[in-house]
Amino acid sequence: MIFYLGKRILQSALILFLVAALTFTLMNMVPGSPFLSDKSQSPEVIAALKAKYGLDKPPIVQFKNFIVNALKFDFGVSLKMQKNRPVIEIISEMFPTSAKIGLLALIFAISVGIPIGCLAAYNRGNKLDSLLRIVMTIGISMPGFVLATILLIIFGVKLKILPTLGLTTASSYIMPVVALGFYPMCYIGRLSRSSMLDVINQDYIRTAKAKGVGTTKIIFKHALRNAFIPVLTYLGPLTAGILTGSLVVETIFGIPGLGRYFIQSISNRDYPIIMATTLFFSFLVIFMNFVVDILYKVVDPRIDIMKGAD
Repeated sequence: MIFYLGKRILQSALILFLVAALTFTLMNMVPGSPFLSDKSQSPEVIAALKAKYGLDKPPIVQFKNFIVNALKFDFGVSLKMQKNRPVIEIISEMFPTSAKIGLLALIFAISVGIPIGCLAAYNRGNKLDSLLRIVMTIGISMPGFVLATILLIIFGVKLKILPTLGLTTASSYIMPVVALGFYPMCYIGRLSRSSMLDVINQDYIRTAKAKGVGTTKIIFKHALRNAFIPVLTYLGPLTAGILTGSLVVETIFGIPGLGRYFIQSISNRDYPIIMATTLFFSFLVIFMNFVVDILYKVVDPRIDIMKGAD
Protein backbone atom coordinates (compact mmCIF):
# COMPACT_ATOMS: atom_id res chain seq x y z
CA MET A 1 0.00 0.00 0.00
CA ILE A 2 2.87 2.38 0.82
CA PHE A 3 4.45 1.68 -2.58
CA TYR A 4 1.11 2.33 -4.27
CA LEU A 5 0.65 5.65 -2.46
CA GLY A 6 4.21 6.68 -3.28
CA LYS A 7 3.66 5.88 -6.95
CA ARG A 8 0.43 7.87 -7.05
CA ILE A 9 2.12 10.86 -5.39
CA LEU A 10 4.96 10.82 -7.93
CA GLN A 11 2.50 10.51 -10.81
CA SER A 12 0.45 13.39 -9.43
CA ALA A 13 3.53 15.58 -9.05
CA LEU A 14 4.55 14.87 -12.65
CA ILE A 15 1.06 15.65 -13.94
CA LEU A 16 0.95 18.94 -12.02
CA PHE A 17 4.38 19.87 -13.39
CA LEU A 18 3.30 19.15 -16.96
CA VAL A 19 0.06 21.13 -16.46
CA ALA A 20 2.06 24.05 -15.09
CA ALA A 21 4.52 23.91 -18.00
CA LEU A 22 1.76 23.74 -20.62
CA THR A 23 -0.25 26.52 -18.98
CA PHE A 24 2.82 28.74 -18.69
CA THR A 25 3.75 28.16 -22.34
CA LEU A 26 0.27 28.88 -23.68
CA MET A 27 -0.14 31.85 -21.38
CA ASN A 28 3.02 33.48 -22.72
CA MET A 29 2.06 32.77 -26.33
CA VAL A 30 -1.08 34.89 -26.01
CA PRO A 31 -0.39 38.51 -26.99
CA GLY A 32 -0.95 41.21 -24.42
CA SER A 33 0.28 42.24 -21.01
CA PRO A 34 -1.30 42.79 -17.58
CA PHE A 35 0.21 46.28 -17.57
CA LEU A 36 -1.54 47.46 -20.72
CA SER A 37 -4.70 49.45 -20.00
CA ASP A 38 -6.88 52.18 -21.40
CA LYS A 39 -4.50 54.74 -19.93
CA SER A 40 -1.35 54.84 -22.00
CA GLN A 41 1.81 54.13 -20.03
CA SER A 42 5.32 54.98 -21.06
CA PRO A 43 7.73 52.17 -21.98
CA GLU A 44 9.80 53.09 -18.92
CA VAL A 45 6.85 52.53 -16.57
CA ILE A 46 5.98 49.17 -18.18
CA ALA A 47 9.63 48.10 -17.98
CA ALA A 48 9.75 49.04 -14.30
CA LEU A 49 6.57 47.05 -13.58
CA LYS A 50 7.93 44.00 -15.38
CA ALA A 51 11.13 44.22 -13.39
CA LYS A 52 9.17 44.55 -10.12
CA TYR A 53 7.22 41.35 -10.73
CA GLY A 54 10.04 39.42 -12.40
CA LEU A 55 8.48 39.44 -15.86
CA ASP A 56 11.62 40.93 -17.43
CA LYS A 57 13.52 37.67 -16.98
CA PRO A 58 13.70 34.92 -19.63
CA PRO A 59 10.62 32.63 -19.67
CA ILE A 60 12.58 29.61 -18.42
CA VAL A 61 13.77 31.61 -15.40
CA GLN A 62 10.22 32.84 -14.72
CA PHE A 63 8.91 29.27 -14.83
CA LYS A 64 11.68 28.02 -12.55
CA ASN A 65 10.94 30.76 -10.04
CA PHE A 66 7.23 29.95 -10.13
CA ILE A 67 7.81 26.24 -9.46
CA VAL A 68 10.23 26.95 -6.59
CA ASN A 69 7.79 29.39 -4.98
CA ALA A 70 4.78 27.11 -5.62
CA LEU A 71 6.50 24.36 -3.64
CA LYS A 72 6.38 26.81 -0.73
CA PHE A 73 2.67 27.53 -1.46
CA ASP A 74 3.61 31.00 -2.65
CA PHE A 75 1.85 31.73 -5.94
CA GLY A 76 2.72 35.41 -6.03
CA VAL A 77 0.37 38.38 -6.06
CA SER A 78 -2.32 39.58 -8.40
CA LEU A 79 -0.89 41.86 -11.07
CA LYS A 80 -4.08 43.64 -12.03
CA MET A 81 -7.46 42.46 -10.74
CA GLN A 82 -6.66 42.82 -7.04
CA LYS A 83 -3.25 44.39 -7.38
CA ASN A 84 -0.55 43.14 -5.00
CA ARG A 85 -2.93 40.89 -3.09
CA PRO A 86 -1.59 37.34 -2.56
CA VAL A 87 -3.16 34.87 -4.98
CA ILE A 88 -3.57 32.25 -2.27
CA GLU A 89 -5.82 34.67 -0.36
CA ILE A 90 -7.94 35.31 -3.45
CA ILE A 91 -8.46 31.59 -4.07
CA SER A 92 -9.23 31.01 -0.38
CA GLU A 93 -11.88 33.72 -0.56
CA MET A 94 -13.46 32.75 -3.89
CA PHE A 95 -13.39 28.96 -3.69
CA PRO A 96 -15.79 28.45 -0.74
CA THR A 97 -18.57 30.21 -2.66
CA SER A 98 -18.09 28.01 -5.73
CA ALA A 99 -17.64 24.92 -3.56
CA LYS A 100 -20.87 25.54 -1.67
CA ILE A 101 -22.92 25.79 -4.86
CA GLY A 102 -20.99 22.90 -6.41
CA LEU A 103 -21.53 20.62 -3.42
CA LEU A 104 -25.27 21.29 -3.43
CA ALA A 105 -25.39 20.72 -7.20
CA LEU A 106 -23.45 17.47 -6.78
CA ILE A 107 -25.84 16.22 -4.10
CA PHE A 108 -28.77 17.15 -6.35
CA ALA A 109 -27.22 15.37 -9.37
CA ILE A 110 -26.46 12.15 -7.48
CA SER A 111 -29.62 11.95 -5.39
CA VAL A 112 -31.86 12.45 -8.43
CA GLY A 113 -29.76 11.01 -11.25
CA ILE A 114 -29.15 7.56 -9.78
CA PRO A 115 -32.80 6.85 -8.82
CA ILE A 116 -34.21 7.95 -12.19
CA GLY A 117 -31.59 5.88 -14.01
CA CYS A 118 -32.43 2.83 -11.94
CA LEU A 119 -36.17 3.31 -12.42
CA ALA A 120 -35.73 3.73 -16.17
CA ALA A 121 -33.73 0.51 -16.38
CA TYR A 122 -36.11 -1.49 -14.22
CA ASN A 123 -39.08 -0.27 -16.30
CA ARG A 124 -37.29 -0.72 -19.61
CA GLY A 125 -39.49 -0.29 -22.65
CA ASN A 126 -42.56 1.17 -20.96
CA LYS A 127 -43.82 4.76 -20.82
CA LEU A 128 -41.91 5.69 -17.65
CA ASP A 129 -38.63 4.61 -19.26
CA SER A 130 -39.41 6.60 -22.40
CA LEU A 131 -40.31 9.71 -20.41
CA LEU A 132 -37.18 9.56 -18.27
CA ARG A 133 -34.97 8.99 -21.32
CA ILE A 134 -36.48 12.06 -22.99
CA VAL A 135 -35.75 14.17 -19.91
CA MET A 136 -32.17 12.84 -19.67
CA THR A 137 -31.53 13.41 -23.38
CA ILE A 138 -32.80 16.99 -23.15
CA GLY A 139 -30.61 17.61 -20.11
CA ILE A 140 -27.48 16.35 -21.85
CA SER A 141 -28.24 18.24 -25.08
CA MET A 142 -29.16 21.58 -23.50
CA PRO A 143 -26.27 24.00 -22.87
CA GLY A 144 -25.98 25.22 -19.29
CA PHE A 145 -26.47 28.88 -20.17
CA VAL A 146 -29.78 28.05 -21.90
CA LEU A 147 -31.19 26.30 -18.82
CA ALA A 148 -29.89 29.05 -16.53
CA THR A 149 -31.53 31.70 -18.70
CA ILE A 150 -34.84 29.80 -18.83
CA LEU A 151 -34.89 29.43 -15.06
CA LEU A 152 -34.02 33.09 -14.62
CA ILE A 153 -36.77 34.29 -16.95
CA ILE A 154 -39.50 31.99 -15.60
CA PHE A 155 -38.87 31.98 -11.87
CA GLY A 156 -37.00 35.24 -11.47
CA VAL A 157 -38.56 37.65 -13.97
CA LYS A 158 -42.03 36.30 -14.80
CA LEU A 159 -43.13 34.62 -11.56
CA LYS A 160 -40.77 36.62 -9.32
CA ILE A 161 -40.60 33.84 -6.72
CA LEU A 162 -36.80 33.37 -6.67
CA PRO A 163 -33.94 35.90 -6.33
CA THR A 164 -32.07 36.59 -9.56
CA LEU A 165 -28.70 37.85 -8.31
CA GLY A 166 -26.26 36.85 -5.60
CA LEU A 167 -26.59 34.40 -2.74
CA THR A 168 -28.34 36.49 -0.13
CA THR A 169 -30.97 33.94 0.97
CA ALA A 170 -31.47 30.18 0.98
CA SER A 171 -33.89 30.43 -1.96
CA SER A 172 -31.24 32.20 -4.05
CA TYR A 173 -29.33 28.90 -4.23
CA ILE A 174 -32.15 27.03 -5.98
CA MET A 175 -31.71 28.27 -9.56
CA PRO A 176 -27.86 28.16 -9.60
CA VAL A 177 -27.83 24.66 -8.09
CA VAL A 178 -30.40 23.31 -10.56
CA ALA A 179 -28.68 24.99 -13.51
CA LEU A 180 -25.28 23.62 -12.47
CA GLY A 181 -26.48 20.15 -11.49
CA PHE A 182 -29.02 19.38 -14.22
CA TYR A 183 -26.53 18.20 -16.85
CA PRO A 184 -24.58 15.88 -14.50
CA MET A 185 -27.88 14.63 -13.09
CA CYS A 186 -29.02 13.55 -16.56
CA TYR A 187 -25.62 12.10 -17.43
CA ILE A 188 -25.53 10.11 -14.18
CA GLY A 189 -29.07 8.95 -14.96
CA ARG A 190 -27.98 7.61 -18.36
CA LEU A 191 -24.94 5.91 -16.87
CA SER A 192 -27.06 4.36 -14.12
CA ARG A 193 -29.63 3.11 -16.61
CA SER A 194 -27.01 1.58 -18.89
CA SER A 195 -25.19 -0.12 -16.01
CA MET A 196 -28.40 -1.28 -14.39
CA LEU A 197 -29.58 -2.93 -17.63
CA ASP A 198 -26.50 -5.13 -17.53
CA VAL A 199 -27.05 -6.04 -13.89
CA ILE A 200 -30.81 -6.71 -13.70
CA ASN A 201 -30.51 -9.61 -16.13
CA GLN A 202 -28.10 -11.46 -13.84
CA ASP A 203 -29.15 -14.70 -12.15
CA TYR A 204 -29.10 -13.30 -8.62
CA ILE A 205 -31.61 -10.59 -9.60
CA ARG A 206 -33.95 -13.20 -11.08
CA THR A 207 -33.60 -15.22 -7.89
CA ALA A 208 -34.51 -12.21 -5.78
CA LYS A 209 -37.60 -11.58 -7.91
CA ALA A 210 -38.60 -15.23 -7.65
CA LYS A 211 -38.36 -15.00 -3.86
CA GLY A 212 -40.80 -12.09 -3.88
CA VAL A 213 -38.30 -9.39 -2.91
CA GLY A 214 -39.74 -5.90 -3.42
CA THR A 215 -38.75 -3.76 -6.40
CA THR A 216 -37.14 -1.02 -4.30
CA LYS A 217 -35.01 -3.52 -2.41
CA ILE A 218 -33.94 -5.29 -5.60
CA ILE A 219 -32.87 -2.04 -7.25
CA PHE A 220 -31.16 -0.21 -4.42
CA LYS A 221 -29.79 -3.11 -2.37
CA HIS A 222 -28.94 -5.88 -4.83
CA ALA A 223 -28.46 -4.28 -8.24
CA LEU A 224 -27.18 -0.78 -7.54
CA ARG A 225 -23.99 -1.88 -5.80
CA ASN A 226 -22.68 -3.60 -8.93
CA ALA A 227 -24.07 -0.98 -11.32
CA PHE A 228 -22.48 1.91 -9.45
CA ILE A 229 -18.88 1.47 -10.72
CA PRO A 230 -19.28 3.44 -14.03
CA VAL A 231 -21.09 6.22 -12.15
CA LEU A 232 -18.32 6.32 -9.55
CA THR A 233 -15.72 6.71 -12.31
CA TYR A 234 -17.56 9.77 -13.65
CA LEU A 235 -17.91 11.30 -10.18
CA GLY A 236 -14.15 11.89 -9.85
CA PRO A 237 -13.63 14.60 -12.50
CA LEU A 238 -17.24 15.74 -12.10
CA THR A 239 -16.74 16.57 -8.43
CA ALA A 240 -13.55 18.50 -9.12
CA GLY A 241 -15.14 20.46 -11.94
CA ILE A 242 -18.39 21.21 -10.21
CA LEU A 243 -16.71 22.32 -6.96
CA THR A 244 -14.49 24.73 -8.84
CA GLY A 245 -17.55 26.48 -10.16
CA SER A 246 -19.16 27.25 -13.47
CA LEU A 247 -18.44 30.42 -15.43
CA VAL A 248 -21.90 30.41 -17.01
CA VAL A 249 -23.87 29.93 -13.80
CA GLU A 250 -21.75 32.35 -11.77
CA THR A 251 -21.94 35.01 -14.48
CA ILE A 252 -25.68 34.77 -15.14
CA PHE A 253 -26.63 34.82 -11.46
CA GLY A 254 -23.95 37.33 -10.41
CA ILE A 255 -22.14 34.95 -8.06
CA PRO A 256 -18.58 35.96 -7.04
CA GLY A 257 -17.08 32.50 -7.39
CA LEU A 258 -13.73 31.10 -8.51
CA GLY A 259 -14.87 30.00 -11.97
CA ARG A 260 -16.02 33.47 -12.95
CA TYR A 261 -12.89 35.04 -11.47
CA PHE A 262 -10.64 32.63 -13.37
CA ILE A 263 -12.05 33.68 -16.75
CA GLN A 264 -11.72 37.33 -15.78
CA SER A 265 -8.07 36.74 -14.91
CA ILE A 266 -7.46 35.36 -18.42
CA SER A 267 -9.03 38.44 -20.00
CA ASN A 268 -6.87 40.68 -17.81
CA ARG A 269 -3.66 38.64 -18.36
CA ASP A 270 -3.28 38.26 -14.59
CA TYR A 271 -0.63 35.55 -14.89
CA PRO A 272 -0.23 34.48 -11.24
CA ILE A 273 -3.98 33.92 -10.86
CA ILE A 274 -4.14 31.97 -14.12
CA MET A 275 -1.30 29.66 -13.05
CA ALA A 276 -2.53 29.17 -9.49
CA THR A 277 -6.18 28.46 -10.35
CA THR A 278 -5.19 26.05 -13.15
CA LEU A 279 -2.96 24.08 -10.77
CA PHE A 280 -5.64 24.19 -8.10
CA PHE A 281 -8.22 22.71 -10.47
CA SER A 282 -5.73 20.05 -11.63
CA PHE A 283 -5.00 19.11 -8.04
CA LEU A 284 -8.71 18.70 -7.34
CA VAL A 285 -9.11 16.40 -10.37
CA ILE A 286 -6.14 14.26 -9.29
CA PHE A 287 -7.28 14.12 -5.68
CA MET A 288 -10.86 13.20 -6.54
CA ASN A 289 -9.70 10.46 -8.91
CA PHE A 290 -7.62 9.05 -6.06
CA VAL A 291 -10.65 9.15 -3.77
CA VAL A 292 -12.66 7.32 -6.45
CA ASP A 293 -9.99 4.59 -6.59
CA ILE A 294 -10.38 4.09 -2.85
CA LEU A 295 -14.18 4.04 -3.14
CA TYR A 296 -13.94 1.31 -5.77
CA LYS A 297 -12.73 -0.99 -3.02
CA VAL A 298 -15.58 0.07 -0.74
CA VAL A 299 -18.26 -0.53 -3.37
CA ASP A 300 -16.79 -3.79 -4.63
CA PRO A 301 -14.18 -5.49 -2.38
CA ARG A 302 -13.20 -7.74 -5.30
CA ILE A 303 -11.51 -4.79 -7.07
CA ASP A 304 -7.76 -4.60 -6.51
CA ILE A 305 -6.90 -0.89 -6.64
CA MET A 306 -3.16 -1.67 -6.39
CA LYS A 307 -3.16 -3.95 -9.42
CA GLY A 308 -0.44 -2.78 -11.73
CA ALA A 309 1.34 -0.82 -9.02
CA ASP A 310 3.98 -3.53 -8.62
